[in-house]
Amino acid sequence: MGRSETATRFVKLYLAQRDSFETFASNFAATIRSHGDIKPYIHSVKYRTKDPVHLRKKLLKKPAYLTGPKRITESTLFHRINDLVGVRILHLNTRQFKDIDAGLRKMFDEWKYRVYARPFARTWDDESRNYFKGLGIRIEKSPTMYTSVHYVIEPNKKFTCEIQVRTLMEEVWGEVDHTLNYPKKTKSIACGEQILALARATSSCTRLVDSIFASHSEHLKLQRG
Repeated sequence: MGRSETATRFVKLYLAQRDSFETFASNFAATIRSHGDIKPYIHSVKYRTKDPVHLRKKLLKKPAYLTGPKRITESTLFHRINDLVGVRILHLNTRQFKDIDAGLRKMFDEWKYRVYARPFARTWDDESRNYFKGLGIRIEKSPTMYTSVHYVIEPNKKFTCEIQVRTLMEEVWGEVDHTLNYPKKTKSIACGEQILALARATSSCTRLVDSIFASHSEHLKLQRG
């Protein structure tokens, strides 16, 4: 069976389970929104299941997925492709992440969700890198100048789920980039340069928001003192 036929078969397997993935994602997002240790620190929670067209393109993009000794099989598809179910947590300022991370880890323990892969942060600047390192988060360099923390959990033995945590400002860039560069990058050089400029702008805005909240916190301490 050729790679194209194998990819088609895997997409059909996914579509047969997509409704159950959608149900899990919806319920999981609702649980995050209402969890007492997470709710005070988040702005919103989004979820989605993977577009089958995007899944097919992802499978075909990496030959190792479909051929060779480490190829995906029917029994490993829902684990090897971690983003068939995706949940995104948005918050306002970077320093909220410490409490969100602690709340997520507590929730994983409560619901007996296994952390399938060690959480990592994609980031590009030293300040963010040092902050996440201090919390025990593995660092991956971000070539596109944005910051996002990724978790992969195993809610049960049937599939994995990706969770992303990022600021609301970073989400602006992410939505624009995903629309124009996924699953296929734009061929417009000007557009690509503008997306990079947007990444720099949103990163600066995130830093400004962090500074605003830090100033407000200091002001409240002075009032109490």
